Amino acid sequence: MKELTAEGALTDAVTSTEPSVGDFIELMKPRVMSLVVFTSLAGLFAAPGTLHPVLAAIAILCIAVGAGASGALNMWYDADIDARMARTAARPIPRGRVTAEEALAFGSVLSVMSVVTLGVLVNWVAGVLLALTIAYYVFFYTMWLKRRTPQNIVIGGAAGSFPPMIGWAAATGTVTIESVLLFLIIFMWTPPHFWALALYRCRDYERVGVPMLPVVAGGDETRRQILLYSLVLVPLAVAPYFIGLGGVVYLATSVVLGLVFLYLASKVWRIREGREADHAAKQLFGFSILYLFLLFAVILGEHLATKIVGA
Repeated sequence: MKELTAEGALTDAVTSTEPSVGDFIELMKPRVMSLVVFTSLAGLFAAPGTLHPVLAAIAILCIAVGAGASGALNMWYDADIDARMARTAARPIPRGRVTAEEALAFGSVLSVMSVVTLGVLVNWVAGVLLALTIAYYVFFYTMWLKRRTPQNIVIGGAAGSFPPMIGWAAATGTVTIESVLLFLIIFMWTPPHFWALALYRCRDYERVGVPMLPVVAGGDETRRQILLYSLVLVPLAVAPYFIGLGGVVYLATSVVLGLVFLYLASKVWRIREGREADHAAKQLFGFSILYLFLLFAVILGEHLATKIVGA
């Protein structure tokens, strides 16, 4: 087994015949899973009415497990390119800590269990949405879009946008305009978030032949697209206030955060060469995570407070 060094060279990797619990947890992409859990919580508590605490916990657990299953199946399919990218070379399959067959079985079992459990114990609207999310991420994005089109992140971003809609459906058994708006915020956030990463990781994607936008269209076009998507995202993220999904605190938070987001996106657009360009892209990438987290944290906090006061 080989691993990729910082210089791009392949060297012998340390292998293990017995995978640990930590290896399987790593397969589930816990960082991504934590964002999925958080946004689905916001959708669940922002929805009208209440869900029994036990059923709410089951719903969130199923959504988390479904997201983890998607991550494991993604690592199974992408093991060949993961081994050649500096950012992913230390993942369990490239390092030989988990076999591809083990990852496939693990992800498949978790996928079925999470969907069936959510459908049977909570409701089948949420269960079907979770199944659609897993299938979309694994088959549509990972297996088809990712290696074929520079629009992979744009179209494939829908998979990461479903969690608040699933949380809403778990609480209500329906899909409404409010949950669609939460979906759209994440959907429009995804391209500037990932393209900022791709700008300073461009060589990684180029090396393995993944047609990310900076590789295919160049840095200047990527920066232009980041700015355009940001200009759509920021007013869209303010919209929950105007349909009653967010309160005054949300309005103030979304406006202030949006202005910072636009400043950083314009900085990425203006600075195009050297270390400063990479630094600007890293700044936007890092802030974009905080941006989405705080938007959904305020929505969650406002609705929790309302339900506690009204209880």
